[in-house]
Amino acid sequence: MKILLAAINAKYIHSNPAVYSLATYAGEYLSIEEKEQCRIEIAEYTINHRVENIYGDIYKKRPDIIGFSCYIWNWEYIQEIITELSKLLPGIKIYLGGPEVSFTAEKILQEYPFLQGIMEGEGEELFLQLCKFYSKKENENKLPKIEGIITPKKNEEKKEEEAIQNSERKLLSMDQIPFIYKDMKEFANRIVYYESSRGCPYRCSYCLSSIDKQLRFRSLDKVKEELKFFLDKKVMQVKFIDRTFNCNRNHALEIWKYLLKEDNGITNFHFEVSADLIREEELELFKKMRPGLIQLEIGVQSTNPATIKEIDRTMDLAVLQKNVAAMNSYSNIHQHLDLIAGLPFEDYETFKHSFNQVYEMEPNQLQLGFLKVLKGAKMWRNAKEYGLFYTTKPPYEVLYTKWISYEEILRLKRIEEMVEIFYNSSQFTYTMAMLVKEFNTPFDLYEELAFFYEDRGYLLNSPARTYRYQILLDFCVMKAEEKKEMYTQLLIFDLYLREKVKTRPDFAIFPDHYKEISYEIYKREEEERTLLAEYREYNSKQLSKMTHLEIFTYSVWEKGNCRLCKDSEPVIFDYKRRNPLTKEAKVIHLQEKKGES
Repeated sequence: MKILLAAINAKYIHSNPAVYSLATYAGEYLSIEEKEQCRIEIAEYTINHRVENIYGDIYKKRPDIIGFSCYIWNWEYIQEIITELSKLLPGIKIYLGGPEVSFTAEKILQEYPFLQGIMEGEGEELFLQLCKFYSKKENENKLPKIEGIITPKKNEEKKEEEAIQNSERKLLSMDQIPFIYKDMKEFANRIVYYESSRGCPYRCSYCLSSIDKQLRFRSLDKVKEELKFFLDKKVMQVKFIDRTFNCNRNHALEIWKYLLKEDNGITNFHFEVSADLIREEELELFKKMRPGLIQLEIGVQSTNPATIKEIDRTMDLAVLQKNVAAMNSYSNIHQHLDLIAGLPFEDYETFKHSFNQVYEMEPNQLQLGFLKVLKGAKMWRNAKEYGLFYTTKPPYEVLYTKWISYEEILRLKRIEEMVEIFYNSSQFTYTMAMLVKEFNTPFDLYEELAFFYEDRGYLLNSPARTYRYQILLDFCVMKAEEKKEMYTQLLIFDLYLREKVKTRPDFAIFPDHYKEISYEIYKREEEERTLLAEYREYNSKQLSKMTHLEIFTYSVWEKGNCRLCKDSEPVIFDYKRRNPLTKEAKVIHLQEKKGES
């Protein structure tokens, strides 16, 4: 009997730890005889695949039993796939699991009567019991009552399906769950996910983790052993999926100390943390870390006290701001800060205030997200009270509430796009640091930029990445025409800081005598070899092609403090020596006593 565990991911670089955990757990605890009777396979697809290609591929595999891992990003795909599979493979036993089906199981079983059952909550032991049952090949159509599996039953009087809700299964110890990674070949060029805990001590009303009330941790000895596997394999990135990684301070500290000690110089570890829980000991530890060893995702969500209280969130904003500022000063940790639009008591003006406060913390990325009303969460149950309307289909995103209109949500959507293009892309860092000073608040900048984008038709016809430099220059000139030259040079600096482009923008006119100055500088470097030590085997012509020289009359490298220079200053962009955190090229100043930046 073949059992197929199917995952439909949002992107190719993602993997689905749920299906791997179910398969690994079953493989650990099934007997040899049971394994012979139940062959477990995994199939991963993405939402970018054509639906007919997915169910076509599943058809070719001819599974007897199939289980789907269901989330907001793949639920619509799965509904179509299971409908067609029930026709193509009559008799196939279809099970669903995951957060998208756990809280409306009865309704789903009525809508899709061909389903065999829905696995509610933690799935490892449920799946193991299913495998044991089917391995016996006895009474396959009479599934026993397995705790946590909801099954349909026909009501003879009403002539319709009803759901049988079995009791919840006791949660596993984290150490009972085997390590899911063995051969890393199938995870090449993909994000590797890892969990050292399950559950969350907090009760944020928009989050499903608040429902999992039992917080469990994997033993530190096991965690260290498994992290060593990733380090030895030189995995590029490991993303911890612990909901609040540092809710247990000692657990988090031990892991961070281990990573600092065992750092292989390559692997990056991603953590979702509460920044206000970080103390001096952690900060001292972070200060010693290699740039890029860890990155932190910090959910701020809102800075409005009424909103924070209503969503049952615990946060000391002053401590969070202090810790984010401290970590920024180390220049070695990528910080990703989140905001959510559409929360209770958050109107357009209070969201604007939240945005400005988070922006001023200078995160590497500012994620402006929109409330997803997840099935089972408190926000879902209280939607009527909040006047909260959201999309009928996944991802169940907010349309409007009692506090914020749909028109305002649309405006925030446009602002979000501007933040993604001109802030989170890291392509305009130095330009935006000066441009924001032309406005009363950072929010005003992105709001006006969104109106500009829309007026010019760029929202509908997205311009090429390199042309965005020209667009931003047009916007800068519209706002401060007298500073056109400064913004032109800032954009040139931002452009070459990231890459040596083949096609120079039309606005980037070479200064007088550029060729002569460039020839002299690179010829001198060929003879003296004082600036570009890593290019010793190359001649001056090759040096000029592998690096880039630019001449500035403004101090564009002084972030947020650009001013007119006394003399023109040539700089070289060295692309071999990039900042490991920002990926920016090394900037070498050629004026005497200027040094390097």
